[in-house]
Amino acid sequence: MYQAILRNPLADPYLLGVSSGASLLSLLWYVGSFSTLALPLQAAGQQGLAFAGALLSIGIVFLVASRRGRIEPVTLILVGVIVNAVNGSLYLLVYFRHPEIVARGGVFTFLVGGIQTNLTRQQEASTAVCVAIGLAILFYLAGQLNVAPLGEAEAQSLGVRIQRLRWTGLIVASVITASVVAISGPIGFVGLICPHLARLIVGPDKRRLLPAATALGAALLAAADAGSRYLSSERLLHSQMPVGVLTGLLGGPFFLLLLWQGRRRAEGNL
Repeated sequence: MYQAILRNPLADPYLLGVSSGASLLSLLWYVGSFSTLALPLQAAGQQGLAFAGALLSIGIVFLVASRRGRIEPVTLILVGVIVNAVNGSLYLLVYFRHPEIVARGGVFTFLVGGIQTNLTRQQEASTAVCVAIGLAILFYLAGQLNVAPLGEAEAQSLGVRIQRLRWTGLIVASVITASVVAISGPIGFVGLICPHLARLIVGPDKRRLLPAATALGAALLAAADAGSRYLSSERLLHSQMPVGVLTGLLGGPFFLLLLWQGRRRAEGNL
């Protein structure tokens, strides 16, 4: 959804500050003085704060990047990068201002992401409902996404209101991402790798690409989790490594490969 609407093959779900906003407020959950400022959210626990932080970052990005109700993909990406940088700096500022929170645990998970095994039924159910409803909406919009790379005039000639499609798609995809990051932390590069792998298997048609990328994302996450558990069981690591570390190690070279291929393709068109 992000890659189609933003017309950027390097876009992923965390581009607009979802992960950094969730990480920042999840860290503030450990700061005692913050509880008086966000008492209603404190009742929802660390996951509630993470979800609120992700939505707050998305709201700021949309508010700053939109102009007269219109979304420009390039402006949206630039604002998202800035919000991510600010959230990251605030995260480190809080971290070093309150070094005692390290001993309370959980901070590392919301920095790199990992699969949680101590979730309550309520947390699992609320996330499942958000993801299920959001995916149903995205699957419904999948056919219209095939004209998203076109200009506004061309899309309207085909009966697609491109601005409404951008707003709906980005908001729904961001809410899905926020609900997942709230319980797992920012597991990076899954949303970048899997759409490209799915495109090689099923082609560019978004009606097939979206469910295929979803399935591949689940498979990649399960494989990465199995790999981290294997490394731990073989005593190659002193403790079980968060799965976000392994996906980051896989995604980094993949990202560089995409950049290199894009550069080769651009040189070939000259």
